[in-house]
Amino acid sequence: MDTNHQSNIKLSKTEKKFLRKQIKARNTLLRHEGIEAVSYATQSLVVANGGLGNSVSRKQLLPVLEKCGLVEALLMPPNKPYSFVRYTTTEESRKAYVTLNGKEIVDDLGQKIILYLNFVEKAQWKEMGLQPLPPGLMVVEEIISSEDEKMLLESIIWTEDTDNQNFQKSLKHRRVKHFGYEFHYENNNVDKDKPLPGGLPDICDSILEKWLKKGYIKHKPDQLTVNQYEPGHGIPPHIDTHSAFEDEIVSLSLGSEIVMDFKHPDGVTVQVMLPRRSLLVMTGESRYLWTHGITPRKFDTVQASEHYKSGIITSDIGDLTLSKRGIRTSFTFRKVRHTPCNCSYSSVCDSQRKETPPSFPESDKEASQLEQEYVHRVYEEIAGHFSSTRHTPWPRIVEFLKALPSGSIVADIGCGNGKYLGINKELYMIGCDRSQSLVDICREKHLQAFVCDALAIPVRSGSCDACISVAVIHHFSTAERRVAALQELVRLLRPGGKALIYVWAMEQEYNNQKSKYLKENKISQGKKEISDTSVQRQLVEQMPNANSQDSAASVPSIQEGGCNSRKVTNSELPIHTNRTTFHSQDVLVPWHLKGNLGKDKPVEPFGPIRSHDPGSVFHRYYHVFCDGELEAACQTLSNVSILQSYYDQGNWCVILQKI
Repeated sequence: MDTNHQSNIKLSKTEKKFLRKQIKARNTLLRHEGIEAVSYATQSLVVANGGLGNSVSRKQLLPVLEKCGLVEALLMPPNKPYSFVRYTTTEESRKAYVTLNGKEIVDDLGQKIILYLNFVEKAQWKEMGLQPLPPGLMVVEEIISSEDEKMLLESIIWTEDTDNQNFQKSLKHRRVKHFGYEFHYENNNVDKDKPLPGGLPDICDSILEKWLKKGYIKHKPDQLTVNQYEPGHGIPPHIDTHSAFEDEIVSLSLGSEIVMDFKHPDGVTVQVMLPRRSLLVMTGESRYLWTHGITPRKFDTVQASEHYKSGIITSDIGDLTLSKRGIRTSFTFRKVRHTPCNCSYSSVCDSQRKETPPSFPESDKEASQLEQEYVHRVYEEIAGHFSSTRHTPWPRIVEFLKALPSGSIVADIGCGNGKYLGINKELYMIGCDRSQSLVDICREKHLQAFVCDALAIPVRSGSCDACISVAVIHHFSTAERRVAALQELVRLLRPGGKALIYVWAMEQEYNNQKSKYLKENKISQGKKEISDTSVQRQLVEQMPNANSQDSAASVPSIQEGGCNSRKVTNSELPIHTNRTTFHSQDVLVPWHLKGNLGKDKPVEPFGPIRSHDPGSVFHRYYHVFCDGELEAACQTLSNVSILQSYYDQGNWCVILQKI
């Protein structure tokens, strides 16, 4: 802060309260963002709580700032709860500092926001280079007239008789109707032998013929899905099933613009603006390899320039603002495929898999086989690469271990590369893991570890003062096996002994904060990663009842199926898209082995595991836990009391004690 305004002045109670909040905002920016305020006046200010990330748009903020002088630049980083303003003179910035500090404004949601300003030397933000559109993707603006748009929207009757075969019950987050063929969301496919009566609406014929003549599409579609999205709703990232539809997929946006997210398997993400009445055309790589989805939120971060309409949302923070979403209706046209897909992307092509993906186990034997193939064998193969990524101990686990009495005997069940075995030198720690390769890594570090199964640990009952189980229980594929693993932990403990258990959470956003797993979603390879940090939605808490979906930085909530869904048997386990929200509790999570293939052979995602094949993709089975699920499982155990249950960076955690 500017000490010239504070020295030798007796502050009132209100002024002291404001000063505390200003200092808190300054400290939060430094701790989480590395933005350091200075104690003297400069031309630049950081405006805490005045950012796109807490629903303050450029249109709102700029007039407020301009009342204090000529604004040379207003920089608004995407998804951040602060902005930078640079005035032409230091006198103008000093006036803004005095006038606007503590000023209350109303954000785009009608909520009150209090601004806190601090001087900075310069705006500390590294912009990324412009990303190209995914190969094979095209956006055609104003593809239809406003009159045609009106007719198309009026042609869809959402209150139709439920006996009609074309009627589709609303999904949890949107209304949907199918024509030509019904799309089945439970298996992401169509029944090619059961076309719907009536085909596509007649009104579509002339429009599709125009697109064919102009070369926007090459095949006349025979399947149409109409989705209606309310503001705040979205659709999870996905790739349309290869075997279900031909190469070309086109989507017409009506009623409102939208920002759609495209993501490559290696983590590159681009956000593409789809204007109202525009046509999105996906062919080739963009159709077969990149996922596409819509993040559920009520505002999109968009270019502020009036001339900008479609294309990639750039990271030019001097030209970003918020756009309030309206009701959008999409007409997605596809042509049903009647022959196997022979695309060039065999690693994600269901037609070219050598083996079918595993199904949810129906017996203990099947569960054991699933874990052997998609947990044990995978960790043996990726052990070296896996170990290289597991080097930083998690603070709350360190806290648990350091709080144990000196001389305690502690077992780390599922110790991996042993990163916790040497944390507290005052403890006698021993580790075990199912992977021989990981245990070998422990021994290379001169740590005590041995190979065993977490369901049958060769350690005497009641011999341990404490146990830890970090990221292990979620690899067991049935509820019974997960409880059995917990019971084995308790067996090792003496009366009064404690166990700390961590499992992966389905909820990767908690209390309006993204987990580290989501925050590490890379936007550009080789560039500085832009991600949300653990900064509060507002840097100084003001609105405790704010709805997270109202934030421009909100993340998809658990979608249909969710934590209350029934167990589905005889169903293929879905493959999760890394660094995205979970939409199923039982999933296969890809592990991309680092390095170049050095071979022309394509990766077989469900074929036999080949040793040391850099570039291969392996799939690990996970059961991600919902809020309360781990605690409920622990409560089924006898002679146990739960001391603590909490959430830590995308994990549900329990500390229990044997009684």
